[in-house]
Amino acid sequence: MSKSAKKGEETVVCVNCGSRLNTLYIQYSPGNIRLIKCDNCKAVADPYIECEFMIILIDLILHKPKAYRHLLYNMLSFKSEDIKGIIWKSALLFLLLDAIRVFLLKRYNDDYGNSSLLMPKCREVFLDVLLGNIVFIVVLLLGTRLFVNCSLTITSYLEILLAVFVSSFFKVWEFPSAVLYIIEMFVLSSNAVAFRVSTQQEAIRCIGICLSAHAAKFLSDYWLLSLLPSSR
Repeated sequence: MSKSAKKGEETVVCVNCGSRLNTLYIQYSPGNIRLIKCDNCKAVADPYIECEFMIILIDLILHKPKAYRHLLYNMLSFKSEDIKGIIWKSALLFLLLDAIRVFLLKRYNDDYGNSSLLMPKCREVFLDVLLGNIVFIVVLLLGTRLFVNCSLTITSYLEILLAVFVSSFFKVWEFPSAVLYIIEMFVLSSNAVAFRVSTQQEAIRCIGICLSAHAAKFLSDYWLLSLLPSSR
């Protein structure tokens, strides 16, 4: 069973329509709960509460907005005092996975077995990941500021960042380089779905903002690669 015990002052959402609720279930005794129905859409607010995480993971892979609403709003708490801790942990994991992705891509084209090239290669991967993701986040937040038609607070930007970080955790797979680029497209579409869930904007706007951020990151990677010919 997925744990989504958001009660009291913390607000949760209906995974079907996104309406805010105070609670998702009523607990009569340990293991005995009744799921709440949404007053807006009249459906069960969050059926994922009674699902195993593997089912949730499958629906996340299938890009179902309901699964992203459950994960982002009913499992992770944006309103809790440790939101910054969640963001930092997610960001570190995001950067680590991206470093592994870059390493896998470069391994197919470069000689990583030569110990004399180890430090230059590590430097190249570090700069690639750091610069690329700084550009990615800046363009993403700038696009959000310019093209999202709603007032955004600092908490709103944190929600968007967390949504993008979480939806990028499928980016590392042990496949040939051509397939890794397909995985990048999958991550882009996942980012767009998570961005749409967190901002409630139309799909084309969300795809455009996420695509711009990924394109800027790709260009920064290409620019950095041209500056480091000695590390090849």
